[in-house]
Amino acid sequence: MKTDQFLKHYGIVGNPFSEEDAQTDTVFKQGCLWTIHHPAWDKFFGSPTEPSTALVFGEKGSGKTAMRLQAIAELEGYNKDHPNSRVLIISYDEFNPFLDHFRTALRAKDTTAALSRWKLHDHMDAILSLGVTQLVDRLTAEKTDLTRLSLDRRRDLLLLAALYDASTGEPIDRRWDRLRRRSGFRPLWSRRDLQIGVGMTVIVVALLAAFEGLRNWSVTPWLVGLVAIGWLYWGWRLLRAELRARDIRKALRVLSRDPSALRWELLWFRPTELAGQPMPTASKGGDGEERFELLRKFQGVLNDLGYGGIIVLVDRVDEPQAIEGDPRKMKALVWPLLDHKFLRHPGIGLKLLLPIELAYYLDKMDKDFYDRARPDKLNMIKPLRWTGPSLYDLATDRLRACASDGQQGDGGPRLRQFIDDSVGDDALKDALGHLRTPRQLFKFLHRLIEEHCHRHTVDDPRWSIDQDTFRTVFTDHVRSIDAFDRGYGHG
Repeated sequence: MKTDQFLKHYGIVGNPFSEEDAQTDTVFKQGCLWTIHHPAWDKFFGSPTEPSTALVFGEKGSGKTAMRLQAIAELEGYNKDHPNSRVLIISYDEFNPFLDHFRTALRAKDTTAALSRWKLHDHMDAILSLGVTQLVDRLTAEKTDLTRLSLDRRRDLLLLAALYDASTGEPIDRRWDRLRRRSGFRPLWSRRDLQIGVGMTVIVVALLAAFEGLRNWSVTPWLVGLVAIGWLYWGWRLLRAELRARDIRKALRVLSRDPSALRWELLWFRPTELAGQPMPTASKGGDGEERFELLRKFQGVLNDLGYGGIIVLVDRVDEPQAIEGDPRKMKALVWPLLDHKFLRHPGIGLKLLLPIELAYYLDKMDKDFYDRARPDKLNMIKPLRWTGPSLYDLATDRLRACASDGQQGDGGPRLRQFIDDSVGDDALKDALGHLRTPRQLFKFLHRLIEEHCHRHTVDDPRWSIDQDTFRTVFTDHVRSIDAFDRGYGHG
């Protein structure tokens, strides 16, 4: 038999169990994204109007990435229906660039030693960078009228863009300058340092043009000196901006900021404006309190642009090249983020989708950690558990998602129809419960259908999977899962 022959008998187009990763699962994205949710979905997702934090620990393949994709889809739908109270979605799931910049900034060769110096403000810098870059992209694409913002808000937007915009689509200085011109913030002629320098230069040139007697070697040096004095204030500001830009570059350890571009951007702000701003600088040190101030500025800008909150989706912490799936390195990366002050910050919700290995470390932490992180207030789901009946329903939902037109409702195909009655309902659901995760469920059902088709010919097909085939494939698959749990095999 052929697999598609078996599936078409039940009115199924395509194989619903061929994909194992939600990131590339077309069946999930096209047919299940809005309809199939884990039983703990409501606790995880919360309400877009009041962003909340959730802490999820799950095995590989338990559906963490699927929950992230579903959250993005739900929030995008909410944003379309509520254009004046949207939620900014920040996917914090690609750590490689931040870790690479961090190691370069520390000049560290050993990853473990470098991660021991990773702090909460490094996470906040990364999140602010993702959020600011996304916001500037949208403002550029939507051609939003920025002149309706107050002068303070425009200043905050430009300051955040100077510090955190990490777009690679075009030079940062050109992108920032376009944002400044669109916002109407401080035209070129309003720059005091340029007014003095250009004004003095124009006066000297006018004097030389009007009085020929000034055009001799005894007077010219004095006139050149006047021009130099005129540009002295500009030079002093340039030097200060250069030093400040280098200091900021050292403080933003997870970003690759260009000090020269940052220097020219800082020149557009008056010294009195920068003096009162919470600038992230290495010379000040401290506990990163200025990041909270910058976060509040970011939220203020977002609020004026029609955003009511921020949702940060943290996922795939085991995948960066520097982490290599090592639980100890994952702990060093994630633990600074578990800070109650940040996790409970008003207007921002963090959805942390973490590997189950980190739950072991959480159970071993002392009272000081629990007082700082307050996991009892984080909507914790530990573990992200699937029962036999829930996996059975998941398999049936995917079958119906792949069913041909007219068979996708409650009357569509069910997993029970595939399995011979010699395998009882309770035995079937109990067996599925041993698989634990959707990924293992899909692997098992794919192997089961494939093995059944191998045992029968096209001329003499069998439309139900017998008990012997079910038991043989199930036993072999459970053995593979056990080997994977012990660190052998590929699962």
